[in-house]
Amino acid sequence: MSSAILRFRLASVFLNHRRRLLSSNVVSGAPKEPLAPSSAPTGTPLPPPPPNTSTTATAGTEPPGVFNAGTTSSNKPWRFFKYGLVGALAGASATAGYASYAYTLDEIDEKTRALRSSVDFSLKEDASTFDNVKGLLHSAAIIVPAKAVELYLDTRRLIEEQVQSFTEPYSEKLLPDLHPAERHVFTLVLDLQETLIHYDWTREKGWQTLKRPGVDAFLEHLAQFYEIVVYSDEQSMFVDPVVERLDPKHCIRYRLSKGATKYQNGKHYRAS
Repeated sequence: MSSAILRFRLASVFLNHRRRLLSSNVVSGAPKEPLAPSSAPTGTPLPPPPPNTSTTATAGTEPPGVFNAGTTSSNKPWRFFKYGLVGALAGASATAGYASYAYTLDEIDEKTRALRSSVDFSLKEDASTFDNVKGLLHSAAIIVPAKAVELYLDTRRLIEEQVQSFTEPYSEKLLPDLHPAERHVFTLVLDLQETLIHYDWTREKGWQTLKRPGVDAFLEHLAQFYEIVVYSDEQSMFVDPVVERLDPKHCIRYRLSKGATKYQNGKHYRAS
C-alpha cells in the first residue's frame, strides 16, 4: 500500500515539473514588443508602418522582371495582323515583279480577264437560291484581288507608255508615201551634223554653228533627183531652227530628230 502511494506522488511531481517547463518555453518564445526610443517624448505618435509591397505591386505597375501574361495575350491579335499584312504586301510585290518579268501586258490582260469579269455578278431568276448566294459570296471574296489586278494593269500600262516614248520612235511610219508621179524618186537621208553643218569653238565667240562650203548648191542640185531627208540625233527644238536657216529654199522635205530613233542598249539607233 505504501509503495503505491509513493509511486503516485513521484508521478505527480514529475508531471508538475514538466508543466512548468512547457509554460516557461511558451513565455520565452513570444515576440517582444519594440521599446520606444528614450529620446522621444511621451505622447508623440509613432510613424506609420511601411506600405505592403505585395499590395502595391499588385495594384500598380509591375516591378521589373515580372512577366505579365495578360498583356502578351492581348497583343497577339495585333501582331498577327501586322505580320500578315507585311507578308501579303511582300507576296503581292513578288508576284507583280515575276509577272512583269515573265509576261507581257497583253498576256496578263488575257489571263486575268475571267477573274476581273467574275466581279460583276447579277442575280438570275432561273437559278436556285443556293447558286445566287454562292455567286454573291464568290463575287464579294474576289473583288479585292480583281481590283488589285486592275490597278497593276493600269500602272504597268502607264509606265510602259512613258518608257516607250523614250525608247521607241514617235511613229511606226516616219515618212509619208510618195506621190504617184514620184514613185521613181529615191529618198536621200543626210546627216545634219558633220555633213551639212560644222561646230566650231573659239575663245572670243564660243561655240558657233557653221555652214559647210557649197552646201546651198549641193542641196539645190540633189533636190532635183531625190527626196532629201535630214537626220539629227539632237532634239527637234534644235534641229528645226538650224534647218530653217540652212535651207531657205526648202530643198529639204522632211526632218528627223532624236524622237525618230530607237533607244537600245544605251544608244540611239536610226529607225529603219
